Parts: sequence; structure tokens; C-alpha cells
Amino acid sequence: MTENMNGNLFEVTEQEAIQSKKEMILSLYNSGTTEIEAIAAISGAKPSYIGSVLQREGLIDNYFDLYTSNAFPKNVYSKHFQGKLGFKDVFTARRSVNNLQESYVYFADRQDRAGQHHALEMALTMLDRARWTGKLQEAEIYRRWLVGKLSAPLARIADAKAEIKIAEEEVQETIEHVQLKLAA
Repeated sequence: MTENMNGNLFEVTEQEAIQSKKEMILSLYNSGTTEIEAIAAISGAKPSYIGSVLQREGLIDNYFDLYTSNAFPKNVYSKHFQGKLGFKDVFTARRSVNNLQESYVYFADRQDRAGQHHALEMALTMLDRARWTGKLQEAEIYRRWLVGKLSAPLARIADAKAEIKIAEEEVQETIEHVQLKLAA
């Protein structure tokens, strides 16, 4: 209790200025602390979250890791995969791997090794996202596709017919899976 000049008693309450992590990140960035690692050390937030907050606010456009959204293009290849990859269920993961395969072959036909690399990178990203969120069946679909690409001997040129056959088998599995779901 505090007494004012007239001798009346009144209660003083001090409001704490509680900042959310997002507010703290934005405040730090706007006050000149622009290094994500420094903001992480001060705020206690993970770099992925900081990158996502700053990208959503339009303050940066150059931070990418496992958890940042694919909605922000990483490079010219990103558009080939935007909105085409997911792991909601097994069907979505298979459809996504088919999209990766189509892109991989497209880039191979053009001898665009950077495009092929991006397809592999996107598959690894989706594998890890699915794995770390407990979607193990979905992650396995991405893992098998990646292992297929990475286990081919480097000394030989990939047999395009074999790749097409694998893709056709995966499409057939997906069709059968959907038919079973519809029949149930």
C-alpha cells in the first residue's frame, strides 16, 4: 500500500511486461540483432522458429532448414515441389514420391544435376519431417525412394526403364491402396 499526497491509501500494482517469443524475436531483429544464432541465444527459441517468424514477417527470405516452410522458395527448383509433397498418410507420401520421381527424371533428361540434387534434398527433408512427427510408414516411403537413388552404382548410367518400372509399381500400389480404402 502506498499513500498519495492527500494521505489516501491506494494499492500499487506493477504490470510486468511479458513478451512472447515472437515479440522478443521481432524486437531483437528490429533493434539490430539480425544473426539468427544470436537471437536464439538471447530468446531461447530454436533457429527454425526464428527463421519462420522472420520470414512470415517479410524481414528475411534466406533462411532454410528442416522445419521452415516450403512456401518460401529456396531456389529456382523449389517451384517444382511447392504444394506437391506431403506425408499426411501413406497415399499422400506415395503420390509425393511419384512427383519427386517425375521431377528427378525431368532434370536427368536435361542433365540438370542441381535439379536432381534438389529432388533428393526434398525427399530427405520430407523423410525427416515424417520421421520426427511419428509418421514412420510415410517416412519409409521416402526412405525407400532415396535408397533406390543413392544405392545405384555411380559408375553406371541409371537405366531409365528400371526407374519407370519402379514408379509404375508404386503408382499401382497406390491405386490398389485407394481401391481397398474405397471398398471398405
